[in-house]
Amino acid sequence: MQLNRDELLRAYRDMCTIRQFEERVHAEFASGDIPGFVHLYAGEEASAVGVCAHLTKQDTIASTHRGHGHCIAKGCDVDAMMAEIYGRKTGLCAGKGGSMHIADVDVGMLGANGIVGGGAPLVCGAALTAKTLKTGAVAVAFGGDGASNQGTTAEAMNLASVWRLPVIFVLEDNGYAESTASAWSVAGDPLDRAKGFGMPGVRVDGHDFFAVHQAAGEAIARARAGEGPSLLHLKLARYFGHFEGDGMTYRSPDEVAKLRAERDCLKLFRAKVTEAGLLDGAALDAIEGEVAAVIEHAVRRAKAAPMPAPADLLSDVYVSY
Repeated sequence: MQLNRDELLRAYRDMCTIRQFEERVHAEFASGDIPGFVHLYAGEEASAVGVCAHLTKQDTIASTHRGHGHCIAKGCDVDAMMAEIYGRKTGLCAGKGGSMHIADVDVGMLGANGIVGGGAPLVCGAALTAKTLKTGAVAVAFGGDGASNQGTTAEAMNLASVWRLPVIFVLEDNGYAESTASAWSVAGDPLDRAKGFGMPGVRVDGHDFFAVHQAAGEAIARARAGEGPSLLHLKLARYFGHFEGDGMTYRSPDEVAKLRAERDCLKLFRAKVTEAGLLDGAALDAIEGEVAAVIEHAVRRAKAAPMPAPADLLSDVYVSY
């Protein structure tokens, strides 16, 4: 699928935004100003952006506890996201959700989810709505190798196939479910699981934006055409620990450094587009500078924003009819 100049620039901007957002949150969390837990997405940018580049506002996604990248790729406001992570009233969820529960249904982001495998059943509901109302929308469930072992995921894959729902299951296999290596905790080949539920599956290099974009485009087009669900098995890696403060003693000392040097999706993207003459380095440098200013602005606004008031505790709990 050929991308024009504007689409390439947008893809690089989105990946840079995710990377710089996560690296800044990493630094800010260390200062002690951010409450709660944080799980960072840095290293996996090509997955979220490659998939979400095909989606519109009417399409929906469900994320994981590692959801910042999905939120940004789907169009969530960066300022409001940062405020939410800081627990401020100006956050997307008024400071009540924090990092693991960012949501914005206005852009089709059904929410990050602290429940492993919790997103897969949710997107089946969204997909059933789209199919029933004939809107042409699709729904995407992001999950990791740990989520692939959950019963909720298996049940959702079965339901999506039985009802021929417009769902794409994106398995972001970063090699570890928390600290447990998928190499010995995930039995069999995930593509065999897709086959077992009667849906096509494809394995993709999750560090390669163009490979992800191509595979996602085919799966999403198939879903829009009424041909049912698909599974994308993306092999990629996260740069930070499972959570901030994770010592990562389960990884070899040079594993992350080698990944950053050899498999960084931003570096691979940059090399491909510049070598092919599609974009020049100056344009990409400019984007990086612009993104840095956006992230700095978001942090400053978040720190200056008010905290929720005690009276806000009971809002957004019950629906009044």
